[in-house]
Amino acid sequence: MELTLLGTGAPQGLPRPDCPCAACAVAIGDEARAATALLIDGVLLIDLTPGPAFAAARAGKSLAGVRQVLLSHPHDGPALEVPAGVPTPGRVADGRELALLDGHRVKALAVDIPGTGYEITGIAGERLLYLPPGGAPAGLDNGHGNSGGSPYDMVLLDVLERPDGLARLRARGAVDAATDVVAVHIDHGAPPGPELHRRLAAAGARTVPDGTTLVVGEYHAVPDLPRRTLVLGGARSGKSAEAERRLESFPDVVYVATGGTREGDTEWAERIGLHRERRPASWRTVETCALVPLLEGEGTAGPGDLSPLLIDCLALWLTHAMDEVGAWDDDTWEATGRRALRERIDALAAAVRAARRPVVAVSNEVGSGVVPATAAGRRFRDELGRLNAAFGAECEQVLLVVAGQALALRG
Repeated sequence: MELTLLGTGAPQGLPRPDCPCAACAVAIGDEARAATALLIDGVLLIDLTPGPAFAAARAGKSLAGVRQVLLSHPHDGPALEVPAGVPTPGRVADGRELALLDGHRVKALAVDIPGTGYEITGIAGERLLYLPPGGAPAGLDNGHGNSGGSPYDMVLLDVLERPDGLARLRARGAVDAATDVVAVHIDHGAPPGPELHRRLAAAGARTVPDGTTLVVGEYHAVPDLPRRTLVLGGARSGKSAEAERRLESFPDVVYVATGGTREGDTEWAERIGLHRERRPASWRTVETCALVPLLEGEGTAGPGDLSPLLIDCLALWLTHAMDEVGAWDDDTWEATGRRALRERIDALAAAVRAARRPVVAVSNEVGSGVVPATAAGRRFRDELGRLNAAFGAECEQVLLVVAGQALALRG
């Protein structure tokens, strides 16, 4: 089954008309995107981009053979342009199946916004799923939410705005490691340039320029997701948001909060509340500094739990560890504390090295500013630097977040 993307952008396109934002300003060349529209084997057209005939011609295709035009969402922008000779567009009721004369089968799937998802099965049995802008599958059942009961060969959806939709599909087995996940409906809220592709790769997805033709079911090397990632950054740099973003398209994430609660500290409670509001409701939260057992698979689902871990953060874990070994007292530190802390960090690094579950950890990057005025402050700074280096050495990917921008240090 051959799929040509006549457009890959949001309904208003990218750049948006008369929009002065930075994303629209740099949306030129391959980064400029018309409204998403799919031409399948030259006979089925899903959604319409402005100037569809010209868009097809630029991709080396023709709309002359189109026998069915389907819409996936209400079009409240400019009036739809239907080329001469092309059938009148229509919507299909949820659950209804169409059998096209050339052998394609189309099933309409419910989504959680006004609109319709479409599951298309090719003549040779290849299967793709297309979801409308801003939509995620609704009413998924134990049959994986798709009529074939097996993973789709290709899925096209709004990965950036609805990562939870991809997480739902993964949870039901409708998307696996071999599924080609293609991001469409890309709007001006997406980061421009290489950052867009880096962010999609972290979700196991990719995007392509308008006019690209893909073969559904053909092998494509999906992005290689790192098992272990360390995200570093200063205060309010966006490091926690970056770490959360890397796992929001995956199900059953275990959020490990190492800070616990602080009685009577309202500012700390506000910080914790903001973090909780930002996390997907399906994530499980564990408040603990016992990281080694979790890394070894002793998760909330029992022994052998391989659900992804998000650890936030290592600096607070270190504070707890230094409290327990008596690191703040100079005599205790020299007598036993230094060695005890090294042993704990070594054990943590070894657990990261052997971890079989995906791990994303957050930590503070320190030591680039004013030297702490106290011996305890300098001790903490030095030990956090050593911890970050030891943890990062075991990770396939290390990121540094500065002013909300993630810089890849490794991977």
